[in-house]
Amino acid sequence: MTIKQIIVGAMLSTLIFVPQTMSAQKQFTLEDLNFGGNNFHNMVPKNRYATWWGDQLVRTDAESCALVDKKTGKETRLFSTDELNKWIYPNGENKVRSLYSATFPYPNQTLVLLNVNQTRMLVNWKTKKVDWKQEAKDEIAADWNAQSRAVAFVKDDNLYVNDGKGVLKQLSTDGSRNIVYGQSVHRDEFGIYKGTFWSNDGQKLAFYRMDQSMVADYPLVDVDTRIATETPIRYPMAGEKSHLVTVGVYDLNTGKTVYLNTGDPTDRYFTNIAWAPDGKLIYLIELNRAQNHYSLDAYDPATGNKTATLYTESSNKYVHPTHPITFIPWDKNHFILQSEKDGYNHLYLFDTNGKQIKQLTTGKWIVIDLMGFNAKTKEAIILSTEASAIQNNLYAVNLQTGARRLLDNGKGCHANTTGAGGSHKPALSVSGEWIFDSYTEPTVPRNIDIVNVASTKATRYFTAADPWVGYTVPEYSCGSIKAADGTTDLYYRMVKPTNFDPNKKYPTIIYVYGGPGVRNVEARWHFWSRGWETYMAQKGYLLFILDNRGSSARGLAFEQATFHHLGVEEVKDQMKGVEYLTSLPYVDKDRMGVHGWSFGGFMTTNLITTHPEVFKVGVAGGPVIDWKWYEVMYGERYMGTPQNNPVGYAESSLLPKAKNLKGKLQIITGMNDPVVVPQHCLNFLQECIKVGTQPDFFVYPGEPHNMRGHQSTHLHERISQYFDDYLK
Repeated sequence: MTIKQIIVGAMLSTLIFVPQTMSAQKQFTLEDLNFGGNNFHNMVPKNRYATWWGDQLVRTDAESCALVDKKTGKETRLFSTDELNKWIYPNGENKVRSLYSATFPYPNQTLVLLNVNQTRMLVNWKTKKVDWKQEAKDEIAADWNAQSRAVAFVKDDNLYVNDGKGVLKQLSTDGSRNIVYGQSVHRDEFGIYKGTFWSNDGQKLAFYRMDQSMVADYPLVDVDTRIATETPIRYPMAGEKSHLVTVGVYDLNTGKTVYLNTGDPTDRYFTNIAWAPDGKLIYLIELNRAQNHYSLDAYDPATGNKTATLYTESSNKYVHPTHPITFIPWDKNHFILQSEKDGYNHLYLFDTNGKQIKQLTTGKWIVIDLMGFNAKTKEAIILSTEASAIQNNLYAVNLQTGARRLLDNGKGCHANTTGAGGSHKPALSVSGEWIFDSYTEPTVPRNIDIVNVASTKATRYFTAADPWVGYTVPEYSCGSIKAADGTTDLYYRMVKPTNFDPNKKYPTIIYVYGGPGVRNVEARWHFWSRGWETYMAQKGYLLFILDNRGSSARGLAFEQATFHHLGVEEVKDQMKGVEYLTSLPYVDKDRMGVHGWSFGGFMTTNLITTHPEVFKVGVAGGPVIDWKWYEVMYGERYMGTPQNNPVGYAESSLLPKAKNLKGKLQIITGMNDPVVVPQHCLNFLQECIKVGTQPDFFVYPGEPHNMRGHQSTHLHERISQYFDDYLK
């Protein structure tokens, strides 16, 4: 099958329906369908967990680990928790209770890495002895290196390194809530998810130091104390002072720490840290505060001095680097840079002098992840949207010719085994010769194949049964409409009411997110429908979800259509969805509702106040109301600052629209939300009071941006009840 055939076959310009049995009797509850529900674990497709031991695949289960034959899928048990407990604790303490998190860091050694009873240990299952152990008590943000067996961690706000021989070194003494060491900085933007970075040999540690003492405190409150207590957070709002970040390097051999001479860190971001294979240089991407220019720079970790600027990139809107450079394993003089400079995220081959050798991938699709390399075939293994804008598929890319080979079946979303930072690398074996491919399709809950990269031959290892057999299940479909620009395809998901009757008219709820970084409609099981949608379909609602321009995985032009005026083009596109819905004879245009959370809460509030003649009911969770109250990094990337884009901020603010509210709007927030701070909701309520409109408001005390545990079930019961009361 050619790539062109795959693309044509996967296009969804017409509806694709997922047939379901209509004879089932059981009804879903929120305890079944909500992730906080008591029965949710029984209602998701079963899974098998595995990890790579070099090129050997090991199944990790609660009570045992087993070697998996990659050609047959048959398993041979290696050891159990009972056996480990006998070897580690001969006196019968039985501390090892689960092996789900067991890892096998050394391909040629029978050693399993465990964290048990605040101790990190390597157990040799061949000799049945503990080979090595290290205290792991009270570690925060622990980062262990397999080569040196050293671990970096934070304790009492300061950064420490335990060198693997039991020698503990404290790297900082001034750590506090104001001075943050060894943890994620820049509010987890730019692909940052941690704050420590080991060289390949584990002899040098790069780490972040963030001074946020100049950032304004936002006054969150703990109401569980006898007298409510302030629990402030440092929150840099758009246009206000941001924090200062520097990068230190600790050398285990010299015991010294050197800070990179990056210059004044004011209004600069340091991201995407990577080490040269030999540890002699460290690379990072430096981004200006306007986020319209970045440079890839190399530093000498011994002196802290910059040695070269290898590459720069600029935009009249924004650049958004989220991936460190990746060196070719068999060639230390070449690396791959990921860039959106041609409009889509693609791979570029560079040499260490900064010369671009070639563009490796090209097309109107994006590389989602560079998973690794196969040294034998001299190929990069990627996950991309080449087959379809709503799919994730595996390809091998020849580094000499750029030729691509499809490694999976060309359908659905693949390599759903993810690791730190959302990387799909754990699916690939150490040599890159095998892939543990957990995937799903609209009618496939979960399959797991073991794929030989060279031959693309797949061995079926696991097929999950449909956990919803015996229940009344609605019909899920997917299709596309044109955006408000008249040319761009937008993909939607529709969930029809159970026992659907085309001669009836149904109340309809648009579930919306619509913001950057999220793709809601994917070719996963049920087109990635949320459990709440199924619950509402069972109650007689039609659900509709549309990925408007401004959302992700469609290239720069698609995402940047909303630049400097968030909420304008998105609303136009969502209204094209409404136009499509009202053309359907079974949609009751007089009973139209909308619901979303976070950016979706912003969109919900925006839609019901911009088009009060259309939307009768809305439920907005954690909504952004005015972007001047949102954080620096995300907010300024898409909106600039209130100072340099006053018209855009005024246009995107929902405060002036409070007077337009006619239908029923419920706003819900976590009282201790550190992402969309409560100021948004409260100021909107204040404005509604001024102009005489009447929204409803509900608060979850002590909760952050999303409700945790069983409170999520309570939340969705409340949302459902609101639509039942006012839309049904």
